Amino acid sequence: MSGKQRISTDGGASTFGHNPFAGLNSDGLPPAPDQPAAEPADLPPPEIAKPRKHRGRVDIVRQTKGRGGKTVTVVSGFVGIGLPEKEQLAKAMQRACGTGGTVKEGWIEIQGDKRMEVAAILAEAGFRPVFAGG
Repeated sequence: MSGKQRISTDGGASTFGHNPFAGLNSDGLPPAPDQPAAEPADLPPPEIAKPRKHRGRVDIVRQTKGRGGKTVTVVSGFVGIGLPEKEQLAKAMQRACGTGGTVKEGWIEIQGDKRMEVAAILAEAGFRPVFAGG
């Protein structure tokens, strides 16, 4: 161990209160604000995207034919909306009903007789749900 230097563990000449930023200066920088910037009062509040009121009539039908006796709620008659929005509506319906479902050939199928729950989701989205087919 002779010839090796020992490192002092007593803290040496440096102190723990040393600030590494003390040598920096703020010449040429704008002064710091006293408080966080607040939104000006004269600006209107940001608009929340609201669904259009009258987006058209959609038919809600309960079907069992050709499904092995299982009941399915079918929503059809969408006009002017694309596949991504239909998929979003289907996801919302599935969550609200607690069942599965799918989007097929322009209509939405939800497993089970969930016409009332589906009608509530569609009414919130701005559609006019109509119970069709008896």
